[in-house]
Amino acid sequence: MTTVTTTQKIIKIGTSKGTTLPAKELKNLGVDVGDEVEITVRKKSGNADDAEVLKAAKSILERYKTDFKNLAQR
Repeated sequence: MTTVTTTQKIIKIGTSKGTTLPAKELKNLGVDVGDEVEITVRKKSGNADDAEVLKAAKSILERYKTDFKNLAQR
């Protein structure tokens, strides 16, 4: 079974709420209007906290320190 994982926003559709599905992904799955699909919905967790992002950035900067210095000198 082929699946698509995407992040979409909930939108207002008349008095209901819903979301759209990317046409390219539906085409890749061979899904068309009238076909039945199985949908799983989960609320997306919040953004990574600042400390986690900063830790990852520092790690990348340290790992590629020489490369970044060389690029800065060009």
